Amino acid sequence: MPTKLVNQGIRLSLLVMTLAIASTINAQAYGQETPPPMFFGDLRIDRNFSPDRLIVRGMSGGSISGKEIVGRTVTPTGSCTGYYDEQPNHTLELTSKFDYLKLLVDSPKNTILMVTGPGGTWCNDYFDGKNPGIVGEWLSGTYNVWIGSNKKDEYLPYTLEVTEDK
Repeated sequence: MPTKLVNQGIRLSLLVMTLAIASTINAQAYGQETPPPMFFGDLRIDRNFSPDRLIVRGMSGGSISGKEIVGRTVTPTGSCTGYYDEQPNHTLELTSKFDYLKLLVDSPKNTILMVTGPGGTWCNDYFDGKNPGIVGEWLSGTYNVWIGSNKKDEYLPYTLEVTEDK
């Protein structure tokens, strides 16, 4: 059986397990005002979106290096090292310019955030000491968002938070 097919099967099994666990946790942790996170969701937002804490979940990692995807290993916001799927985990469509927007990843192990869109490419490995994040001014347009892992074919559950809170 080809390695790629085995890896896809492992990812699917991990995703199903993560979904089952997360739905139980979400049912207990989120009130009616905060919607539960989406899995591998794409986001379309405008300034002053509500609720101002959007969360999507997924599985990081893959077999392709960050350099192969974005053509570099470092950006002004940090390192593009690690391994990713060929396709982005999420797309983020901003229908207007944001003077301030924050993307934060939370995962049990170290992950890497890589974003391409209007104006360039941004990567980050250690925003808060363990988890990656990118903060700043964002132009309107569509952004591709990848969440990678340090080891090839290592898949980790994560949450990606998008907020205008400083």
